[in-house]
Amino acid sequence: MTEATFADIKARFGAGQVIPYLGPGVLALAGEACAVPDSPLALVGKLTAKIKVPHKVRNNVTGAAQYIENFKHRSTLTKAMIEAFRSDMQPTALHRFLAAQPKLPLWVNAWYDDLAMKALAGRADWGMAQGVSQTEHFGRWVHYFRADGALVPEDTPSIVAEPAEMPLFAPAPAEAAAWSTLLYQPLGSVAPAANFLVSDSDFVEVLTEIDIQTPLPEPVQKIRSGRNFLFLGCRFAEQLDRLFARQIMKRSSDRHWAVLPDPLTKNEAKFLEEQNITRIDLPLSEFCAALAQPQPEPATA
Repeated sequence: MTEATFADIKARFGAGQVIPYLGPGVLALAGEACAVPDSPLALVGKLTAKIKVPHKVRNNVTGAAQYIENFKHRSTLTKAMIEAFRSDMQPTALHRFLAAQPKLPLWVNAWYDDLAMKALAGRADWGMAQGVSQTEHFGRWVHYFRADGALVPEDTPSIVAEPAEMPLFAPAPAEAAAWSTLLYQPLGSVAPAANFLVSDSDFVEVLTEIDIQTPLPEPVQKIRSGRNFLFLGCRFAEQLDRLFARQIMKRSSDRHWAVLPDPLTKNEAKFLEEQNITRIDLPLSEFCAALAQPQPEPATA
């Protein structure tokens, strides 16, 4: 990464032009203090530690979750997810840095932890939009929550094409327009209401509609316009990860960055090229430490 690229990222952050998109890999910044799964493989290990699943899905999160849902009930899956992610773990320095940004209109947290919420807890000018499972909340793509964790009641029903069909989109609550920061958790989160998109059937429902953007919150679609995404702790080797990133960043800008220190797979390299994402080949900890450094004061004559 050149100094010019890094300076550009920092300047755009200061102007509120950068949307951080965090994946499970950011949890590794906590080191030994990490108390929740920090990868899909770690999560499936947690889910199957007490519940036996077929060998063919033992290392597949969505497949293992679907088996548990089918044969042990959805409530068993939800309980296992809560046990995996509910902890006293504190936000990392990166989470605290992001929460302190004076201009951060949108923050995407694409994992099930609650560290972003904990980091934002000292503020009152933000809210959340979380993806929800059709299995548990049929007819709804997303729930909105206030900074205190209270569910925002819907002023009007979700708009539908026909009474018996799925909603075309869930209208955003009016109060969301006043939030300085929207925390978007497309996969749900352990807090405040234990909403999780994790099983095969959860994702099938979303993926059938995501190409036309219906599951994405309206404010996300508006805020992303013209802005740049910065991917931290993300990998794009799996199709599901690429699909979500592609659809969330759709119609934004043509310039983005991803911190990816390890060798890329062919699919990852192709994805970065297609989406105009510049790879930053630095350890995540090194990049985040530099990002948190204050901008030098301009020289005076």
